[in-house]
Amino acid sequence: MQNNDTIIALATPSGTGAIAVIRLSGKEAIVLCDVFFESIHKKKLITQATHTIHLGHIIANNTILDQVLVSVFKNPNSYTGEHVVEISCHGSPYIQQEIIQLFLQNGCRMAKPGEFTLRAFLNGKLDLSQAEAVADIIASDNQASHQIAMQQMRGGFSNEIKQLRDELLNFASLIELELDFAEEDVEFADREQFKNLVTKIISVLKHLIDSFAIGNVIKNGIPIAIVGEPNVGKSTLLNALLNEDKAIVSTIAGTTRDAIEDEITIKGIGFRFIDTAGIRETEDVVENIGIKKTFEKIEQSQVVIVLCNAEDFKTEHSRLTLEIEKLKSKYPQKPLLIIANKIDMLTTNDLTHISTEIPEILLISAKKRLGIEVLKTKLLDFVNTGALRNNDTIVTNSRHYDALLKALTEIKKVQAGMDVRLSGDLLAIDIRQALYHFGEITGEITSDDLLGNIFANFCIGK
Repeated sequence: MQNNDTIIALATPSGTGAIAVIRLSGKEAIVLCDVFFESIHKKKLITQATHTIHLGHIIANNTILDQVLVSVFKNPNSYTGEHVVEISCHGSPYIQQEIIQLFLQNGCRMAKPGEFTLRAFLNGKLDLSQAEAVADIIASDNQASHQIAMQQMRGGFSNEIKQLRDELLNFASLIELELDFAEEDVEFADREQFKNLVTKIISVLKHLIDSFAIGNVIKNGIPIAIVGEPNVGKSTLLNALLNEDKAIVSTIAGTTRDAIEDEITIKGIGFRFIDTAGIRETEDVVENIGIKKTFEKIEQSQVVIVLCNAEDFKTEHSRLTLEIEKLKSKYPQKPLLIIANKIDMLTTNDLTHISTEIPEILLISAKKRLGIEVLKTKLLDFVNTGALRNNDTIVTNSRHYDALLKALTEIKKVQAGMDVRLSGDLLAIDIRQALYHFGEITGEITSDDLLGNIFANFCIGK
């Protein structure tokens, strides 16, 4: 990988703004900036201390391009571990491009996506899981996903993996040493201690693997399908949850023919609501396509809101109960939240009767916004936020999840081998494989293809 030239990129979003930041990194970054930067105090940047800021002008061909602030970070005390210069200029797209073009014509090249963070990894400033967390922080759109990404970037996940890997590596070294003294039939690795370590590693790996279920939904938002018969108020409920008129509301049954999706954040957790076509028997070809999509969305959702018309419980209680039971039996693994809507049309006695017949039912009026806050609280109950509150390590990255699964498989092989008193040379094979998968997570073991795939998803300038 080319890592010895000087790169440049816009670090702030493109377009017009108050200021823009242009970042350079590489061995010649400070020297190149000195060529075009004229300090108001006639200082040379190369002679200034690291982590200092200097006011002056960028000048090209005796023409002032802009008055700027230049921040200097000298290696190894910078984000990338190289010399880094950040030029804060006025946010005119013309000025931004003029400065970038000036440096491109004089020894710099444009940074690739994520190349600054890639260099930070290659220069030992971040391990690979921390580098990936940088992208997650930038992409985080709610409190929970931000909290998890910050915990990972600060090394919480890496430290757990490194500790396990170091302990396993220590025993692996002792077992490998035994192979050099095979004729003497000696054991340097205490087998009982090693058994305890393997049991501990299996327990930690299982905990981390289990955390992916909550981590994945927090990172990507929890998909929730709103289903029910036509004209029970699904679109009105979606609008009430979003606090805007996202979906068309009409008294005509079958108005919603395609799934409508939008997201909200409830107490730091992202929820993705899907308003679906009403489920009913119909001859309308287009509506039938929408109903088919409704069942597809149920399959994709984490939680299903089954919305009913509260008035129908007075005249069609048996039929509604049967329909709800059919959904429960069709999707036994999915949490179903049963809701009776339009309670503003019923008497107190009617509501009491419904609650008695179906104790788990939630009574709301989407139109009058009655019970909406209670509904939001119920939805939070479906999310296990205990690990989040306790600041436990939560896995959100599918690459890490895959490596953990593979490491667990190999460690279980080691445990099985020890149970049948397998020889050290055979145990060593499975131990090496487990160590390999641990190393994949933190970046001790990597390839250009893997790094290219990871950092290609970063924005340019980070």
